[in-house]
Amino acid sequence: MSNKTKLHQEVIHANTAYKENFTKADLPIFPGRHFAILTCMDARLDPAKFAGLNEGDAHVIRNAGGRASDDAIRSLVISHKLLGTTEWFVVQHTNCGMELFNDQIMGNLLADGLHTAEFDGTLWKNPAPTSENIKPGSNEGQYIKWLTFKGLNDNVKEDVSRIKAHSLVSSAIQVYGYIYDVSTGSLIEVV
Repeated sequence: MSNKTKLHQEVIHANTAYKENFTKADLPIFPGRHFAILTCMDARLDPAKFAGLNEGDAHVIRNAGGRASDDAIRSLVISHKLLGTTEWFVVQHTNCGMELFNDQIMGNLLADGLHTAEFDGTLWKNPAPTSENIKPGSNEGQYIKWLTFKGLNDNVKEDVSRIKAHSLVSSAIQVYGYIYDVSTGSLIEVV
């Protein structure tokens, strides 16, 4: 059995408090407001707050960059076909870390080591190995498309277009593109 960290204990404690007053067991499987949001995993984005959601209102699909990856589209198609969503919002954001590297940089960092890299505002680099981060790297990162991008507006347009053009996406679904401004909390439509 592994040691439990302080963070682990905090999460379990929060869940214990949450479940003591849990009242949402009767929420239906279908999202009540019939829409889905595809957005970034960035911790600064809270879709429940920026879109005014309560539990049960909408599907929220998150990945690095809020990209229209095959897996994200898979989730959106399930959201519509089986669970009745009719509108989808693609919400990417300013100051996204996915603009700070490319496939080659990520592949090289992973080949060098699996510990957390450091960013100095310009370059990514792996810190010197220590006894805690000594695990060797892997070349497997060279074969993954990391879906990085340059140019946020164009990226949102590209992902919205990819979703709309997908052969498994009904033309009846409304797909919108937005940029969330992390400095103001505003959603800015990308036309």
